[in-house]
Amino acid sequence: MAELDAVLSRVRERVLPDPEERDRLRATAATLTDRTREAIDELPVEADVVQVGSTARGTWVSGDRDIDLFVRFPADLDRAELEEYGLAVGHAVLPDGHEEYAEHPYVKGVYDGFDVDLVPCHDVDAASDLVSAVDRTPFHDAYLTERLDDELAADVVLAKAFLKGIGAYGSDLRTEGFSGYLTELLVAELGGFVPLVESARSWHPPMEFDPEGHAERTFDDALVVVDPTDPTRNVAAVLSAANLARFQHYARDLLANPRESLFRPPEYEPLTAAEVRDHLDRRAAVPVAVVFDAPDLVDDQLWPQLRRSLDGVVRGLNDRGFDVLREQAMVDDEGDRAALYAEVETATRPAVVRHEGPPVAVRKHAADFYESYADDVDPDTYGPFIDGDRYVVEREREFTTVRGYLESDAAADVALGA
Repeated sequence: MAELDAVLSRVRERVLPDPEERDRLRATAATLTDRTREAIDELPVEADVVQVGSTARGTWVSGDRDIDLFVRFPADLDRAELEEYGLAVGHAVLPDGHEEYAEHPYVKGVYDGFDVDLVPCHDVDAASDLVSAVDRTPFHDAYLTERLDDELAADVVLAKAFLKGIGAYGSDLRTEGFSGYLTELLVAELGGFVPLVESARSWHPPMEFDPEGHAERTFDDALVVVDPTDPTRNVAAVLSAANLARFQHYARDLLANPRESLFRPPEYEPLTAAEVRDHLDRRAAVPVAVVFDAPDLVDDQLWPQLRRSLDGVVRGLNDRGFDVLREQAMVDDEGDRAALYAEVETATRPAVVRHEGPPVAVRKHAADFYESYADDVDPDTYGPFIDGDRYVVEREREFTTVRGYLESDAAADVALGA
């Protein structure tokens, strides 16, 4: 524990914002809040503004430069007016900003070096009364502000730095990792960063935490953290089983061998094309990819469809005997090109495929199988013959090459994203 304490002390010095960074963020947030109030005063409806998120709660990692301002409109304001007035305020506060879309549009921009989201929402009485998903965010902020003292807030920063270092932080659907809210809830629930990793190393999914003991439904996810402001919601729903396992692995690794490197994302030098080819040659497997123009969608719409398509392609390859070793969906840095990549054990298969029937002793089913092939005059069908205790037929294989399959209409018969 002394070694771990020493590591965490050094990490805190690096990842906790210093007073100057905190003061600058507070001053910028105050200026933006004033500008937002001035823009609200020009509207024909009542509204207010609240700062939310990690920078509002003092739980951000040094160097993060995000300020989230939510403009709360009356709960009975219709959606069209909410969008109209919300965008008007956003563009007034961030004249060089641009519109992005979550459940409804909001304005995103840069002010004094800070990335700013200005989001309209409904001012509902409880998170369970929400009109849109963003309406619950101010409730998250209020819940955590009440429960995170300075010591726990510092541990949240440690937890976020750790999750970033191991590549498991971020609730976007490309990453499928731990959200900031999920991280803060876990630290608050378990009493700190060290208790969290000590607990995580022994988790046996499915694991469930219900901070307020009021879950109103059951969940099928590997990790369940019931939203204390909305008992119908699992805060960890986006988290993939792989990232949960990654967190458990590195929690054990940190406790067994404490080191600062786990709190920094590793830096990799990209391989050259020749190095990639040498690597694949050593593996003696076959790389294959379906490459196409990426649809013009935001990541949270694009990635679920890419993964669904990849799953379908992999099932199709495995069903036809090409045996996938690894698979990955990819998008280039510009978001223009996408690929469904697989490494398969073989690029070719024999012209025939073995099809086993029931044991001969299973009279009715065996007879049905035998009779269905006995009169087959196809010269490429062998059998039925007896192998061991059952009937077997060898039939012509539909696709003998991986390319032939992937370029055929049959490749589109699997479940693909829209």
